Amino acid sequence: MNVTINTDRLLAELHHLARLTDCPPTQDRSLPEPTQAVTRIVFTPRDLEARAWLTALAEAAGFSVRTDAVGNTFLRWQGTDASLGAVGTGSHTDAIPHAGMYDGTVGVLGGLEAMRSLKEAGFTPKRSIETLMFTSEEPTRFGIGCIGSRLLGGVIDAEEADKLRDRLPETDPNAEAGLTLADVRAGAGFSGTLASVKLPRGYYDAWVELHIEQGPLLEREGIELGIVTGIAAPASFRYTVDGFGGHAGALLMPDRRDALCAAAEMILSVERHARAANEKAGGVDTVATVGMVGVHPGAVNSVPSRVTLTLDIRDTDVGRRDGVMEAFHADIAEIEQRRRVKVREETINADAPAKSSEHIVGVLEELCEAEGASYKKMVSRAYHDSSFMATVAPVAMIFIPCRAGVSHKPDEYSTPEAIALGTRILALALAKLANE
Repeated sequence: MNVTINTDRLLAELHHLARLTDCPPTQDRSLPEPTQAVTRIVFTPRDLEARAWLTALAEAAGFSVRTDAVGNTFLRWQGTDASLGAVGTGSHTDAIPHAGMYDGTVGVLGGLEAMRSLKEAGFTPKRSIETLMFTSEEPTRFGIGCIGSRLLGGVIDAEEADKLRDRLPETDPNAEAGLTLADVRAGAGFSGTLASVKLPRGYYDAWVELHIEQGPLLEREGIELGIVTGIAAPASFRYTVDGFGGHAGALLMPDRRDALCAAAEMILSVERHARAANEKAGGVDTVATVGMVGVHPGAVNSVPSRVTLTLDIRDTDVGRRDGVMEAFHADIAEIEQRRRVKVREETINADAPAKSSEHIVGVLEELCEAEGASYKKMVSRAYHDSSFMATVAPVAMIFIPCRAGVSHKPDEYSTPEAIALGTRILALALAKLANE
């Protein structure tokens, strides 16, 4: 099929979207160009501005637009047979504080461009084709990622989701404390019950997401595209360590129950067990990260009495991930007894890995070979909305290289050539799947 991706149009839209940010224009000349720091947190004015702009783009191209109760936005090209399940693509446009301009956005704007390019080439789909912009892929505001796709797949309780607490006041002193997802989405103009978000069986016949790799392998190996065969299983936990505080000078060492020292041992413990799991398996798929630590009272001359920390642990194998957690729990019990502290664990999420459809992977392989594009079959160690779309439909993902594997930073970058190639393969895949 003679499909032409309008690379200039797509790049102009990516750069326009990057300017819809709560970060000022980047002045750091030490960063490689082009660079723009992006903060676009879900349901903030910048997020709503981006949604309105995306809707206008889709409608100008002749596509219909609908939103659901949580704000998932569907850009639809109606097929000739409305009785068939649609073919979907898409990603997210929300961004963590001081992030880059390609994470998620390439999949949303690339999906729209794929639909436009097919339409401009005179293609007529039998199945409807949709580009979907997911709500709240990032966990910044409500403490859990992929809220929109979790609700679409029915893998999170709708009533409990509406009770999720808004964490924005932690970073924005002008934000109103104590709000819930129900409050915030209503304030943003999204009404209805979250139970209505779940997609019916057969809504999608196939799903393909385009995304930057967020890792260094494709660039390092000189490969143009990644075809994702599976997505690692993420789990997140919140810990509270209660000890006994006091004056840093008067509380003697034998009497201390220092919560921070206990937490430090916990952090090193989970790192040690993750490394051991990789050594035993001869791989690198187990990763564990403590990315947030809160110390109370947080004074230089006060022994910490309480510490909170969050753990993110991921693996392509749930059994291996659970084995790390079992070893970690044994260490926690020993630390509690020896240091005379109390540790409480709260599970934020514990998700299953997603396996890509062999059929869709095969379609992507055929297209890469026909286009003369080099590719690598690989797993995604970051999780994406496709993790939860896998409960709705057969899925796969296309990765494009990103410079030095950098992501979630202002110097995140993918070349115009990589973006255009990924979008072209996406367009051809959507066309083939839509006419099956």
